[in-house]
Amino acid sequence: MEGDSCPGSGLDRLTPVDRIPRPASALESPIHAIATPKPTLLFAIASDDVEQVRKVLESGEAGPNDPVGPQSALAFTLTNDRLARKNDIVKVLLAYGADPSALRNPALNPTARAENNICPPLETTLEGMDPATRYFVARADNAHTRQTSRLIYRSFFRPLTRVRYDVVGQDWALEQLFRVLSMHSQRLAVAPIVVLLCGPSGHGKSLLARKFGSLLEVPTHTVNMTTLRSTHDIWQSHSMSPYEEPSSYTLAEFLLANEGKRCVVVLDEIEKTGDQKALWSLLMPWEHGRCSLGAGARHVDVRNVIWLGTSNIGHELVFERHQNRPEQDKPLTHEEYLQLMEILRPRVSECLGASLLSRVTTVLPFVPFTLEEKKAIAAESVYALGGDGARELSSQEVEALVMRALPHYVPSEGARSLHRAISNQLVDAL
Repeated sequence: MEGDSCPGSGLDRLTPVDRIPRPASALESPIHAIATPKPTLLFAIASDDVEQVRKVLESGEAGPNDPVGPQSALAFTLTNDRLARKNDIVKVLLAYGADPSALRNPALNPTARAENNICPPLETTLEGMDPATRYFVARADNAHTRQTSRLIYRSFFRPLTRVRYDVVGQDWALEQLFRVLSMHSQRLAVAPIVVLLCGPSGHGKSLLARKFGSLLEVPTHTVNMTTLRSTHDIWQSHSMSPYEEPSSYTLAEFLLANEGKRCVVVLDEIEKTGDQKALWSLLMPWEHGRCSLGAGARHVDVRNVIWLGTSNIGHELVFERHQNRPEQDKPLTHEEYLQLMEILRPRVSECLGASLLSRVTTVLPFVPFTLEEKKAIAAESVYALGGDGARELSSQEVEALVMRALPHYVPSEGARSLHRAISNQLVDAL
């Protein structure tokens, strides 16, 4: 009804769109029974245990939109002042499909105030949230976000949609990535998936590459390309990521152990390879999905390997285009991003060679952050660096810290400069 909404809530400005349907909870009551809330999700949230919330949602014991008492799970989390890990729990709920439009529904987000006050609780409005929570809730409520997720909704790659609640920004890069994966899942492409993530340092390339395998729950092998000196060094390289399970496998042994299976190989800092000839051994696997790991050895099937390369190639081009935009703190349009992809690919070809690049599925530029994205990154840094002391801060106090850190943002360093600025702020604040 008219007049039944709070104009200052912020969420009423976001257009509700039908959600992607989710399978019914395994514990759902028969239609003739009285519906009762799923206690497992309530207990997981109330225990302030992020991993337990994730396990409950992953198992299907409860859904992210199941009521928790008189509230939605999202509203219950946002209004629970006892939760130290509130921001992280909200992100998990959103990653598994929690519907932010429930925050606009008085039946699922009742006010604790006087009966004639129909406004939702302040903590559940965008204006009452800290910058990080606000960013992720608004992102989940965006129609384009849900439309993009549908590209891979019915494929093996569906869990990758959750990466939006780990990586800030880079919406167009994620959309293009999902399009590539959709083509492969529908068998519209026969060559292996080879994606290069290019652009400025500190803008999420390595983070996305790192999350790729863990979200899909497939093995990952990360090669530090700066250590390669000859064409066969790549096959003898050990995984060098501190975020993966320790392994004594070389890349050759990793590919043999996972032959024919879906797995991920990350080629970190690919343009810093000591001798570009070391990349030549990638030509056959990237084109035919088979590779020879040594003289006289049989060919290994690597068609299901996802190859992810990270690189700073073209960072100056990205910044040049960004500085020529009239509104630099606004997101790029789709057309602007496609133009950037088009002009970046020749630059990558100059650095890595046309022969190698002709076998690359797509080159995805990572672009500078918008103002809201910078705020979200800074707020995330407050919680990550400040520990328990930071989690006792109010949303307003977090916002104040963020605003003091923003002038110290260095575009060429990206998120790292905001981490440093927040660290300095926390020394005085806590």
